[in-house]
Amino acid sequence: MTALDRAYGALLGLAIGDALGMPTQYTPRSFISERFGLLVGFEPGPVENPISSGMPAGRVTDDTDQAVILGEMLVAGQGYVDPNAFARALLAWEQRMIASGSHDLLGPSTRKALALVAEGASTETTGRSGSTNGAAMRVAPVGIAFAAKPLDALVDAVFQSAHVTHNTTVAIAGASAVAAAVSAGVGGARLEEALQISLEAAALGATRGCYFAGADVAARCRWAMDLVEGKGEEEALDLIYTLVGTGVATNEAVPAALAVCRLAPEEPWRVCALAASLGGDCDTVAAIAGAIMGACHGAGAFPEKAVSSLEATNPELRLKPLAAALLALRAKGRG
Repeated sequence: MTALDRAYGALLGLAIGDALGMPTQYTPRSFISERFGLLVGFEPGPVENPISSGMPAGRVTDDTDQAVILGEMLVAGQGYVDPNAFARALLAWEQRMIASGSHDLLGPSTRKALALVAEGASTETTGRSGSTNGAAMRVAPVGIAFAAKPLDALVDAVFQSAHVTHNTTVAIAGASAVAAAVSAGVGGARLEEALQISLEAAALGATRGCYFAGADVAARCRWAMDLVEGKGEEEALDLIYTLVGTGVATNEAVPAALAVCRLAPEEPWRVCALAASLGGDCDTVAAIAGAIMGACHGAGAFPEKAVSSLEATNPELRLKPLAAALLALRAKGRG
């Protein structure tokens, strides 16, 4: 595998996990079990889901869209994300979604922060209550553009890209964990090594941002991965759903994603499908897990039929050129 194959794999895995979880997002695990069982492919948004009803099979959601916006900002800024420009881009994206009739809009932390930006507040203060998983779901491009070592430089880049909407210890810890795992994978690490680096990054990320009272992300990630060790898929998914949690909280979604990676460490597609079958904010959990698995295994590990279907349903996505541009930043030492 080349570095480009791994970098493209990270973005492709994110999009595949996101699209697999599109029809099941914000539904209970019981509904998914009855309607789909364990997902084996892309499904259209069911009428019972008010967020994704009517969306075609294979369509990506805000997880992929926001990651692409962030990636493009990184490329345009040569590794620096202008917070005001990023805020404007996210607001413009939501307006396009509203105009198209979509119900898949900005998350609670991002919406609150961008409302403050629109009112003229400094971007240094707008993200001080942002604790949900929005920073973690979109951070994969940072992991491609910035090397995992030195780790503090990567975490600084995560903070710089995230603070406008998610300027809290818990959000930066979660986003740092994801970025580090992706970065390690792009750099050639196997999955287990990438997961261990993610724990170090989460601990370091918790020293950035404004204090937020919540369970420690690094500790919960370690616990969640240990929790599913040696368990069968169904039992493990039940444990993740009931104990780890699959809500929008960073210290639920990120540990859940890392735990799912442990269930099929050599099968990126299977990991994405399992994560998308969890329930809760499972498109985000699957997107995070997919980005990590794709970085560690490369784009070629995903089924060609699934990739073709994803591209046909989302013709506006240009993930491989974006991956190449982000990788060029890494090669220049901009990341």
